[in-house]
Amino acid sequence: MKVTVVGAGAVGATCADNIARKELANELVLLDIKEGFAEGKAIDMMQTATLLGFDTKIIGVTGDYSKTAGSDVVVITSGLPRKPGMTREELIGINAGIVKGVAENILKFSPEAIIIVISNPMDTMTYLALKSLGLPKNRIIGMGGTLDSSRFKFYLSQALDCNPNDLQGFVIGGHGDTTMIPLTRLATYQSLPVSNLLDKATLDKVAADTMVGGATLTGLIGTSAWYAPGAAGAALVEAILRDEKKLFTCCVSLEGEYGQEDICLGVPVIIGRSGWEKIIDFKLTEEEQTAFNKSADAVRNMNSVLAEMKLV
Repeated sequence: MKVTVVGAGAVGATCADNIARKELANELVLLDIKEGFAEGKAIDMMQTATLLGFDTKIIGVTGDYSKTAGSDVVVITSGLPRKPGMTREELIGINAGIVKGVAENILKFSPEAIIIVISNPMDTMTYLALKSLGLPKNRIIGMGGTLDSSRFKFYLSQALDCNPNDLQGFVIGGHGDTTMIPLTRLATYQSLPVSNLLDKATLDKVAADTMVGGATLTGLIGTSAWYAPGAAGAALVEAILRDEKKLFTCCVSLEGEYGQEDICLGVPVIIGRSGWEKIIDFKLTEEEQTAFNKSADAVRNMNSVLAEMKLV
């Protein structure tokens, strides 16, 4: 197996590091436009191989897409990170051109690749990749909900004082501070609904903290988070290459599912060797569906910028 990670910044390098440590691929290509940056990161990671015991070969390249040829999965992290006070939406004008160029270059050398989009604003960048590449919809996956769901379980574990690995919880909708929907109704602790253990005020706070989880870290660190986003991308790579049939929330193309179409939005999907394989219907309540529709409206508003820029 061969994997390419485009963008050797903090998120991309962390994603690559996780992929190498788990030996998910024989070869891992780390690509960046900054001269020597990916090469340096790759050498640094390769110098941990004997310390960590992995056999994956990591190659760093500057802008040479021919080195990515034959990749089974490509993770796109390219683009500017958020700065304090900046929303994901504000990034669209800058990152859309970057992501479209990367995706088109990747496709020239890896026409069968499955594409995982991490670049923000993630829902719009996923939609851009879907529309500009013309690939089967199951091969375009936006990572956002996978990360948001992990953050949701973290905040639940803090409220319950429990191990987050004993929790199940999903965040659907857009990957934005005001568009994501933590499904507190369906969250469980070892199959027990968390609503049996936490009052409404606490659950509402958990949901609110989840929604601003990225912005909270941006404020603390001074830039976008990278450990959890990188790990989320690697988790999707693992589910694909090992055909795990795992349930994740991912941003995928909707054609009537959850009452939406001509949009990429976060919903529960099964991830396996062919990409996302099917959408799971969580049977939303009227209140949840209303929130989902509102999230879709906000994402469509961002997507309209792509048409104005003549990118789709």
